[in-house]
Amino acid sequence: MSELSSEKRTTDLRERIRGLMPQVRADLYALTRIPSVSLDAFDPAHVEASAEATAALLRAEGLEVEIVREGGRPAVIGRRPGPPGSRTVMLYAHHDVQPPGDEALWDSPPFEPTERAGRLYGRGAADDKAGVMAHVAALRAHGDALPVGVTVFVEGEEEVGSDSLPTILERHGEKLRADAIVLADSGNWDVGEPALTTTLRGNVRAVITASTLDHGVHSGMFGGVVPDALMVLVRLLAALHDDEGNLAVPGLREGVAADLDYDEARLRRESGLLDGVEPVGSGSLLTRMWTKPSLTTIGIDAPSVATSSNTLLPTAAAKVSMRIAPDEDDLAAFERLREHVLAHVPWGARVEVELDERGAGFAADAEGPVYDEARAAFHDAWGVAPVDIGVGGSIPFVAAFAERFPDAAILVTGVEDPDTRAHGANESLHLAEFERVCLAEALLLARLGALPA
Repeated sequence: MSELSSEKRTTDLRERIRGLMPQVRADLYALTRIPSVSLDAFDPAHVEASAEATAALLRAEGLEVEIVREGGRPAVIGRRPGPPGSRTVMLYAHHDVQPPGDEALWDSPPFEPTERAGRLYGRGAADDKAGVMAHVAALRAHGDALPVGVTVFVEGEEEVGSDSLPTILERHGEKLRADAIVLADSGNWDVGEPALTTTLRGNVRAVITASTLDHGVHSGMFGGVVPDALMVLVRLLAALHDDEGNLAVPGLREGVAADLDYDEARLRRESGLLDGVEPVGSGSLLTRMWTKPSLTTIGIDAPSVATSSNTLLPTAAAKVSMRIAPDEDDLAAFERLREHVLAHVPWGARVEVELDERGAGFAADAEGPVYDEARAAFHDAWGVAPVDIGVGGSIPFVAAFAERFPDAAILVTGVEDPDTRAHGANESLHLAEFERVCLAEALLLARLGALPA
């Protein structure tokens, strides 16, 4: 395609997307109002409602749609063929959301989308209902002239671990097979700076349980002689890091992150690190966040301060979340963690380390014509070249897609930016960036349609 016709295509799609945005935003607001929290403690009817709403949006764009349930929350699959001989592109997002948490921390109701200073606030407004609507916007931009075959897969339990995904891929995998897969569940480098996510850390969650007594006893009578379980647990958790704050579990892989400009001032601004608190670990900041292993204690079973008594605890437990390098084997990483904990058990205490959840990381071979067209589409939409980034968090379903469809080019994109606060209070979407995301995806479909077969 000539440079002139490419510029005209970009201009035409830009104008179409701009004209579509009022309705796209209205549909996004309607989706955001559905409190589709997928955790078991919440009403599953809301997840059903968001699946139905998503299905209706796809049917309106001419897709053949079905809602599938394979033991968990409902997923939506929509399909529409392209011109004869054209490529097929699968577009992924998820319609379930995280719980809102303490609503007192929100500046506006979490399920009432609210605009402030160019951002849309609401639970799921970014993660990931904007991903759903980016796919819908791209379809609307092309109307009846869709340049490629499209399959849209919108999952309903990503926020609780995608337990049904292996079964969905096994039973419905042929419906999802594609030449390229666009997974819209990540983010960009910054507002105005697009990115492709090419690495993701894996994750291992484990529960460490320490026991020293068959029942609680008076701390004044036996303290100083009998170790209590929390005393043991604290020492075990402390043994997981060295003095610099690096993870001390031996044998785990480490990678090196891309050499992008990211200084401590930006880290403090984006993370909310308190004045005087120093970053931990060694190596570049991005390597520590994207490709080195790390571990966080995310929960402890022990009496609260308000309800505590003068008792030696017989049992205490902690749940830890260990992020692992993108190319690390998750099960092997758990075994190394388990061996390290058991090697540091003090005073003959009884300790168990049980696997709670695991997920593989992802490292893309981000070369070839599909990646070239994606980078060009991002450049056209933003006016600047995208960068390749890593993400320190884990999205295990990406590895599942890579394993199920090894010949497909996998593009991890998204709508988030450093101020999105996904999963936290006041989650938000930068609306101007959202328009660029919609344009970039429409341009990507056009570019993939123009590639020689």
